[in-house]
Amino acid sequence: MKRRPQLNHDELHQLRWLLGGGLVLLSTATVFYMEIDAWTLMFVTAAAVGAVMFWPTLPARVPAWVHRLAFPVIVAFFLGDLYLTGELLPPIVRLDILLLLYRGISYRQRRDDLQIIVLGLFLVVVAGVLSVSLVFALQIVAFTACALAFLLNLTLADASGVKAAGDAGRGPPPWAVQVQWGRLFRRLREVLDWRVVTLGALLFAGVVGVSALLFLAIPRFQLENSLFLERFMTRKARTGFSDSIKFGDVTDILQDNSLALSVDITDPTQVPAQPYWRMVVLDEYRDGTFRLSTALRAATFSPERGDVQLRGVARAQPEEPVYWTFYLEAGVSRYLPLTGRFVQLRFRERQNFRFADRLGLVVLRDEPVSMTAYRVEGLMAMDVIPDRQMGAWLERATESGAEQTSAALKLELGADDLGRLARVVAEIKAGMEPDVEEFSRRAVAWLQARHRYSLQSRAPPGAGDPLVRWLDSSEPGHCELYAGALVLLARQAGYPARIVTGFKGGSWNGFSNNFTVRNSDAHAWCEVYDAAVAGWRRVDPTPGGSADTGSDTTAAGAAGERRIDRSWSARIDSLRVFWYRRIVNFDSRTQEEALRAVKSATQESGRRVRAALEDALARLKAWMAEPWDLRRLLQLAGGAAAAVALAWLLRNARLAWRDRGMFWRRRTAQDPVRREAGRWLGRLQGLPVEPALRADLERLRYGPLAGRPPLAPVVRRARQAWRARHEARITREN
Repeated sequence: MKRRPQLNHDELHQLRWLLGGGLVLLSTATVFYMEIDAWTLMFVTAAAVGAVMFWPTLPARVPAWVHRLAFPVIVAFFLGDLYLTGELLPPIVRLDILLLLYRGISYRQRRDDLQIIVLGLFLVVVAGVLSVSLVFALQIVAFTACALAFLLNLTLADASGVKAAGDAGRGPPPWAVQVQWGRLFRRLREVLDWRVVTLGALLFAGVVGVSALLFLAIPRFQLENSLFLERFMTRKARTGFSDSIKFGDVTDILQDNSLALSVDITDPTQVPAQPYWRMVVLDEYRDGTFRLSTALRAATFSPERGDVQLRGVARAQPEEPVYWTFYLEAGVSRYLPLTGRFVQLRFRERQNFRFADRLGLVVLRDEPVSMTAYRVEGLMAMDVIPDRQMGAWLERATESGAEQTSAALKLELGADDLGRLARVVAEIKAGMEPDVEEFSRRAVAWLQARHRYSLQSRAPPGAGDPLVRWLDSSEPGHCELYAGALVLLARQAGYPARIVTGFKGGSWNGFSNNFTVRNSDAHAWCEVYDAAVAGWRRVDPTPGGSADTGSDTTAAGAAGERRIDRSWSARIDSLRVFWYRRIVNFDSRTQEEALRAVKSATQESGRRVRAALEDALARLKAWMAEPWDLRRLLQLAGGAAAAVALAWLLRNARLAWRDRGMFWRRRTAQDPVRREAGRWLGRLQGLPVEPALRADLERLRYGPLAGRPPLAPVVRRARQAWRARHEARITREN
């Protein structure tokens, strides 16, 4: 029988070189979603490894002293990186990429190839843990498949007994000199047995499927703090949502349309038509910057503690609780977006945080290095944040006549700036002494009449405070300027006021049925204290915002106002949400729900199959019970003949497909001798026949046309052998 062609030693090592370089490129691509500053190293590695993959003789041109200095230079680079950054994980990642670069552009022994697999796997796993990205799922599958092919090639190449690598400075190995990639790919097509490739692909798909089932069935346990990797790196928020805000910070966020927040809710009617996601409260204004004052921080934030859950100040309701599951993307802020008070907040893993119940804020100790998931029970969308302590402080200050020193009332401005504010406040209050709600409405109308909205804005030149100069001009402005100006006007009028930053609005993803908030939804508004309601009333002076609380209706009453997003970006976001729901946030509760869903689907499928079988059996019984006549007999005979003809056609088509090599390689043509020999080889398979008979049949089936034995005597011997075996079996049974 003719043997299948095989790759020679040089071709195996050429394929080994390609697979190793492909693993390096696949591993360093994790920089795209790891958010670690290693872009320069990634591009250098991709360019260098890609070049030597195409021209494998290039490494031989590198002097030997470069190889001797490579590792000392890499170690020195790592130590310098460690010293300058003060972090551990980012320098380790850059060190890993440097080692992959060196291994990727050097001739390798077996241990060096194994190092590539280990170094690459480290990058893939770290990227998956830190970013919990959907790309990680695809990359780990691709990396595993490529690594398995690489290991198989290593085994075959080592079995060939030929040295794989060349010595530095002594010229390239023979396989690198003789490389012709086009010829190699043609040889691969020749030697590949597609049955084996298909079987291997099916086995790999089966392994992936079994892994998914094990993931579903294995009891859940928590890997706290992302395998502790987040402790070895720090990350600053991209959005500017921090303890201070300068004018222009939120405007920069508005240019970013990337995903910031995804929210799942068990009762979508509880989501307001225009939700305000509160994140940071800033009460102190000085030198053109709003900050969170030290006094407010000390008075409202609890001591830091580490836990997986937090009890809120809201009371649980007797009806079914509503759960909000938040997926906060990395780089947004360490302040968690909330719409108001809540009953309980639970993290996916243990977190270090501080809670300010008066402000309705939760702040983490560190900026999260990956997506942060938390679930909130009984979250309320509040237009007024209760604060009776502020009301009591105002009463004491009024009764004692003491100077009011609250940061929410301070105006550290010059005399000219205070005079400008007093003139504007007098104009707003003209004709009556309004309350907080009426003053806010008038002040918003005054600002919107004087200024139009624009992301491109500036404060007029001149002396004094820049925010006061803008307020007293007709220049366009953005949300920060509107909110800051209203805070100054309210304080000048004697009402405590502060700025709040976060997100406003969002869209409903029509594919994954969750609320999506993007960085472009970043917003700033203000809260004015109203003694009549003993709380901070939200006032949004930006054009398009709401100056009162009437517009914050729920989805049940304003379903038409909600924007349903069915764009391609929404499709991509829905995949990310599915990954977060079913994989990243797959806890014991979700596992129980998934198992119940699988059980329910299995039972329902079984019920439908049983119903279909019972219906078919009933139809067959009814058909059999009908009277038989000549027409029915002819119909039955015609159906049987059609079935026999169809079976015969399918059999011939299968034989023609096989003989013409549509799936297997071309081995036989339309030759009745080969076909008959193949039929007898199949009948005699597994039987103890003479070696000479089997050799003659194989020669008739696979051998050349010239010199083959006559068919009839060989078939006669085969028939005799098969009949003798059959008669012997009958004799034993009797």
